[in-house]
Amino acid sequence: MKVGVMGSGDVAKTLAAGFLQHGHKVMIGSREAAKLADWRAEHSMAATGSFADAANFGDLVVLAVKGSAAAEAVRLAGDGINGKVVIDATNPIADAPPVNGVLQFYTELNDSQMERLQREFPLVRFVKAFNSVGNARMVNPQYAYGRPTMFICGNDAEAKAVVSGALDEFGWDVADMGAVESARAIEPLCMLWCIHGFTQNEWTHAFKLLHA
Repeated sequence: MKVGVMGSGDVAKTLAAGFLQHGHKVMIGSREAAKLADWRAEHSMAATGSFADAANFGDLVVLAVKGSAAAEAVRLAGDGINGKVVIDATNPIADAPPVNGVLQFYTELNDSQMERLQREFPLVRFVKAFNSVGNARMVNPQYAYGRPTMFICGNDAEAKAVVSGALDEFGWDVADMGAVESARAIEPLCMLWCIHGFTQNEWTHAFKLLHA
């Protein structure tokens, strides 16, 4: 596939490198090209550009920006993102410190970041993924007890199949939790994941869904 990655932080760079590693063509986009200069020097096979460039380039697009900047990033992507399968890797983390290890969100229990994005951009085929684990374990995670589980959701079955294929390639089991409203439960997995990190100073864990 051609994969457009929107973002210049650790998650965006990790996922862009992962798609390159697995043989895909990648363009990573940012508001400021200078933020990607060092990464681009290490990954000469990738292209760089703006959010709009990355959205237009990708058959699959990854949205990996700060949660509060997500909607503006999609606006900057322009019409080229319409109809695209977009992995929403963002979380609605507020600009406030954690309390006893618990992050603060700017969404409420009966709403989610992804629902807000889907309402504003109804032509985009959002799929929630990669939001419930640290970037160091997003690509080819290795655990003694086998593959960890990535929980996904979204309204478009074909889009979820595309994302599930990418997750399988990256070494994940996939648990499809249904439609966009399920992001209300999936996004707080970031909060739960970080509680263990903050309180135990251990950041290599992942979730596993077990079946009888």
